[in-house]
Amino acid sequence: MKPVFVLLVTTAWTFTGAQYYYQGLMDYLENRLSAIEDRMQLWHEQSHRYHTEMLDFKKLTAEAMNGLRNEHSVLFKDLEGAAVRVDRMEREMDYVEAQTSPRACANKADKVVEQGAWGLESRGEEEQEEDWEELHSRVSDCVEIISGIRSVKILKRVGSPKGMWTRDPRSSKVYVFNETSGDSIYQFNSVRDFSRSPGVTSSRQIRLPSEWSGPGSAVYNSYLYYIQQTADMDMQVVKYDLLSGSVTDVAMFPVESQATVYSLNPETVADLAADDEGLWLLYANKQIWDTRCPRENAEAAFVVCGTVYVVYNTRLASRSRVQCLFDVNDMVISQEAPLIYFPRRYGAHASLKYNPEEKQLYGWDDGYQIIYRLTMKRKLLV
Repeated sequence: MKPVFVLLVTTAWTFTGAQYYYQGLMDYLENRLSAIEDRMQLWHEQSHRYHTEMLDFKKLTAEAMNGLRNEHSVLFKDLEGAAVRVDRMEREMDYVEAQTSPRACANKADKVVEQGAWGLESRGEEEQEEDWEELHSRVSDCVEIISGIRSVKILKRVGSPKGMWTRDPRSSKVYVFNETSGDSIYQFNSVRDFSRSPGVTSSRQIRLPSEWSGPGSAVYNSYLYYIQQTADMDMQVVKYDLLSGSVTDVAMFPVESQATVYSLNPETVADLAADDEGLWLLYANKQIWDTRCPRENAEAAFVVCGTVYVVYNTRLASRSRVQCLFDVNDMVISQEAPLIYFPRRYGAHASLKYNPEEKQLYGWDDGYQIIYRLTMKRKLLV
């Protein structure tokens, strides 16, 4: 019987150990589940708190947005009122400025020291004097002066910030000079065709035999006149026949220095202007006429009936204004010389080209092509 007792005792001890083991395992699992439940409860509480905070934030955001909408509405009304007041103030400024004469820059031409432009180099002094008297007589026949800007039309925006566009006074064709130099220009059949075009690539491209410098070119009676700088920095005015596609004449102008015509547009090495009487060349050299108009803060100029109108601005672009005049016939007295302000637009004019047939200016302002219609009056004959 002894061996049987030992077996029973051993079995009892084995059963008791397994019971303790499973009991410990169950306790461990219960503790882990309890910890997980505590964490889930904590996450639930935190989620509830975050949800509540999000609702509060959404409410505050909605209230802030409503407040901003109300403030925006009030600000928009204030801006509309300010725009009306600014427009009224500009009209009052235009009226006051129209009553104020500019600086007395209208002076009689002293003398011509440069011999004529187109093939006059070999002519004598007597012939040059006759040419000058003839020119003086022809210019004197035109007795109009600008009195103001009647209307403004922003045609479109195409090309680079600086450039030039113009219309031939003797035809309907429009010519676009994109950027400040190149060997190509673009031709459109009319202003309407140009306004409807998606860009300049859809037009006729004219490739020139040499590169033009600066937005100072002019088109007159199917001829293109453009500035070309040579290797020694002398300046040439090239006359190009747009119909035959050939150069018909070249005039050389020695340049004493590299001074540009307008300090605000240093790319304009010289400026060609066409008016009722013909073609004029403006450049920074004391040869031809001394206009007495300073280059500082000048951005462009144009010629009407033999009178040079110099347009000024500021380094930080503001309202362009005609502030200085020069009449080659000394027919404009300082009391009648108008101080004209251009409507504030985008920046500063890179070029202004006058069309004598339409009494309009073709302006290039920060890539925008603008047409200014002018009102004219007769000069006081003295």
